[in-house]
Amino acid sequence: MIDPNGFFIQFIKLAGPFWHSEHKCTIRKFSLALFVLTVLQIVIAVVITEWSAALFNALDQHSMSGLYMQIGLVVLIFIANIVVTTTHFQVKRRLQLDWRNWLTDRLIGRWMDKGRHFQVIHVVGKHDNPDGRIAEDVRIATESAIDLCHSSVYSLLLLGSFTKILWTLSDVVTLDLFGFSIPIYGHLVWLALIYATSASILGWWIGRHLTEATDDRQTMEANFRYGLVNARENSLAIALVHGEANEQQRFRKLFQDIVCAWNRQTIAWANIFKFSSGYSVLSMAFPVLVAAPRYIHGDILLGALMQSAQSFQQMAAALSWPVDNLAKIAEWRASVERVLGLNKALEALDDQLSMQHPQRIRLEKPEQSVLRFIDLSICNSKDEIIVAGINAEINRGEHILITGDTAIGGKLFKAIAGLWPWGSGCIELPDGEPMFFMPPRPYLRAGRLRSAINYPASGDAFSQAELEQALSLAGLPDLISQLDQSDTWEKVLSREQQQRLGMVRLLLYKPKWILVQEAFDSLTPEGEVGMLRLICEQLPEAGMLTITNQPTAEAFHPRRLLLEGAKCSIDGLDIVCK
Repeated sequence: MIDPNGFFIQFIKLAGPFWHSEHKCTIRKFSLALFVLTVLQIVIAVVITEWSAALFNALDQHSMSGLYMQIGLVVLIFIANIVVTTTHFQVKRRLQLDWRNWLTDRLIGRWMDKGRHFQVIHVVGKHDNPDGRIAEDVRIATESAIDLCHSSVYSLLLLGSFTKILWTLSDVVTLDLFGFSIPIYGHLVWLALIYATSASILGWWIGRHLTEATDDRQTMEANFRYGLVNARENSLAIALVHGEANEQQRFRKLFQDIVCAWNRQTIAWANIFKFSSGYSVLSMAFPVLVAAPRYIHGDILLGALMQSAQSFQQMAAALSWPVDNLAKIAEWRASVERVLGLNKALEALDDQLSMQHPQRIRLEKPEQSVLRFIDLSICNSKDEIIVAGINAEINRGEHILITGDTAIGGKLFKAIAGLWPWGSGCIELPDGEPMFFMPPRPYLRAGRLRSAINYPASGDAFSQAELEQALSLAGLPDLISQLDQSDTWEKVLSREQQQRLGMVRLLLYKPKWILVQEAFDSLTPEGEVGMLRLICEQLPEAGMLTITNQPTAEAFHPRRLLLEGAKCSIDGLDIVCK
């Protein structure tokens, strides 16, 4: 949980720059408009109490002319209130959306940058389900912040306005105590202060566990959603192995966590409802009962009695802001802490990668066309060495087969991509020659097939002729007619088709360096040989590092890098780590 002493400072540090951002003039205009409209809401509330006093005085005096006048005034108040309330709502919603848009863009920019979305998984901290934190918690953090800020300003203005009115209406009350006459000025004001302060303290004490309970529930809800999404994304694999019973058991466990969190939150809510339900009834009756004796004694008119009661209620409502908003504050704080948790993890990752550390792999780009490993060691995310002493030089056009522990080979590829900094030594990359990575399953974004193939370039990056030729070479001529069809391709296409589309993408981009990580493991041995032969024919000058379990691939790789342990040595043409 975020340190309570620095909670607001951290939130302001993260979200505060919105008010000084690129569109600060528009943002400040809307903020000023929101404040002015809030002031107008207070003006209308004051006018309503004055109107109420005049109405009840007219009724008390049996005055028809006074009644007609108040009917005319209430029509004007009615129109003004509609205009102010509607405009205020629209301005507030615009400000909430703009702030959410800005903060969402900022977090996505940090999360989806230089592989941070992958690397942050390996950082210790509470930053699970970043998608939920960005999509839902940012919404609550920004929307509720403006709601709470507006209601607090409204309450302060309400307090100032009605304290003055109530003080005037209270007049002076003399208290006879032990033979002494003690004049009390503004007695209704003091009663309202004591009443609301006592209620606020009691309400805070009763609802103090709600924040933690709300945070727990949101975390469990996010875990349940993630489990369902994960099962949906892997539905075919689950169906093929008949894993439905296992998944159902897992879902029941995740939902049981929600039930436990829900029950804890329900208990916290129930305590608040016990208090607030009684408090609401007392708030309705107490001010009238307090002011009634003066009316009965003839010291004030009926209008003054009702105005006193309404002013008391307004002042008590303003002072009760912490109690009335306790649940919303709890929800807001829980969401803010989840957003800050993700941001803190990204900041920690940035600090970790920026500082000089002996257990960090250095990436350099000298002016060369060679991929070189210099005293390279790879660690896990806990800085424990898993392979060490890799020294090798790979020229363009060379093909290297990586064998042994494929998991270590995968980390080597990630280190080359700059995604795995944990380790030591240096990787010298070919200057100006981008690496093309072929994972076991290429990312195929939903939408037009043409755009999915061209990713990350735009859908029009390659011509129709280039696409048709690449699809034919990769053994997918039947997909030519579907290039402009939209679908969820990772669900529609088989794994073999997806891997062949990875080859299509390779043929289109024509890179000078290729890193193949079990990219054809769903193909038959003959099919994988065909893909490797196609690479050799179409991209003869490209350097290639390959991770595969197919022994037939050795024919296309004169050199071998064996990764099996924590030491590395060179054996003939092979680079052996064991």
